[in-house]
Amino acid sequence: MIIHSLLDTDLYKFTMMQVVLHHFPGAQVEYRFKCRNEGIDLVPYIDEIREEIQHLCTLRFRERELDYLRSMRFIKSDFVDFLGLFQMNEKYVSVLPSPKRNGEIEITFRGPWLHTILFEIPVLSIVNEIYFRNTVKLPDYAQGRQRLDEKIGQVVGQSDLAEMRIADYGTRRRFSRLWHEEVLLECKNKLGPHLAGTSNVYFAMKYGMTPLGTMAHEYLQACQALGPRLRDSQTFAFETWAREYRGDLGIALSDVYGMSAFLRDFDLYFCKLFDGARHDSGDPFEWGERLIAHYDNNRVDPRTKTLIFSDALTFPLAIRLYRRFYERTRLAFGVGTNLTNDLGYVPLQIVIKMVRCNGQPVAKLSDTPSKNMCDDEAYLQYLRQVFEIHA
Repeated sequence: MIIHSLLDTDLYKFTMMQVVLHHFPGAQVEYRFKCRNEGIDLVPYIDEIREEIQHLCTLRFRERELDYLRSMRFIKSDFVDFLGLFQMNEKYVSVLPSPKRNGEIEITFRGPWLHTILFEIPVLSIVNEIYFRNTVKLPDYAQGRQRLDEKIGQVVGQSDLAEMRIADYGTRRRFSRLWHEEVLLECKNKLGPHLAGTSNVYFAMKYGMTPLGTMAHEYLQACQALGPRLRDSQTFAFETWAREYRGDLGIALSDVYGMSAFLRDFDLYFCKLFDGARHDSGDPFEWGERLIAHYDNNRVDPRTKTLIFSDALTFPLAIRLYRRFYERTRLAFGVGTNLTNDLGYVPLQIVIKMVRCNGQPVAKLSDTPSKNMCDDEAYLQYLRQVFEIHA
């Protein structure tokens, strides 16, 4: 089977799940799957996907996995105790062919946020691996290894890149679990100190790497329904996060309503409170310049803050960004698909996004319009009006 451990997911799923347990245990949500590639027929693989999800729902956290989570200073003991009892339930999952009969499939999770939050990453990994093992019978691993060596060679030994740090963010769109593991080990052996860590908690535990992650879009989206009023939902999300982690995990996600709305809310208080921000849509160079200027305008030294870039990064793009912003701020780079699914085949651009919380629509209005995912146009218009987004 594809997923062998419930730790085979991104760290931010656990950090968000802890917030859900402590602050929003009764929230009800809905997630939906989308493949952004044109002409991909996933319908023939529905039975395989269902079988893998059934297996996923038999897994439990092992004691050594719980001990590993407990060793993280920001993970609280009651949350680990809850995970010790936790098991995914397939009654919350639906996998069906699209009524459009165009090869698309509809994967939906509906139920308590606390009991559905962990489905996203393993299910995306399952869809990816099933698709590629059916469409690529004899993978060209030699090509993949050559491409990986070329990437590593662009960083290692370059004197001006001595401080550059790259992390693996590639769990959800990896070619396969075994290939992901090989790539990580190769990076650990050859990138050396340039490898900051991995978002994958299982591999971090297994190989003594640093697990990385804070919050994802779903957290800020859910706060649209859970906060006191829509206009304050972004500040409500950041304040709730800060109350939970008391200075740990201080990287804010900036693109749920676009950069302009983020900067309006990310005032002097948040500039000082959070360690930095993560870029996930729009022009990364413009984003970096605007955030550094924002820190300067708030009399906060940007050299004390961290800018994390994670949107469709390649090694050449990460290097260009590093050279632009080095010595002006702290930097980190999260590389996903380009690291764990680059063997010469077109990768799937698949996502699972939260679309409803407590019965009302939720959405993100990022600086990359194609990333938006909401079928309620009236709500999107209202969101744009409330956050003064002119598109």
